[in-house]
Amino acid sequence: MLAEKGAEPGAFEVTRHAATERPFTGRYESTTVDGSYRCICCGAELFDSSAKFDAGCGWPSFSQQVNEGAIEEHVDRALGMTRTETVCASCGAHLGHVFPDGPAPTGLRYCMNSASLDFLPR
Repeated sequence: MLAEKGAEPGAFEVTRHAATERPFTGRYESTTVDGSYRCICCGAELFDSSAKFDAGCGWPSFSQQVNEGAIEEHVDRALGMTRTETVCASCGAHLGHVFPDGPAPTGLRYCMNSASLDFLPR
């Protein structure tokens, strides 16, 4: 899908080299349309718009994945800090990171790069 769709600039660097897009620059950062967010590389469904919230951090944020197991988590010690990296469970594409400062009931904030996502409106 990545090559076919004329993906957002930087999508390859984000998904395959774990780069991060600049805050407040991604196409889905402020999207409020009803639909589902999918992996830009393989099309796997990752998030539903009902779990999206405005975290004010500059990246699309979600409180939960669409289905348990849609996303895998790995320890990321890059940049001199320890974070939890998120990747697509289907293809391994880097998506972003998850933090324990989100809203109830999960308390999670999946902070994603727009460049790693494709959006399908309902």
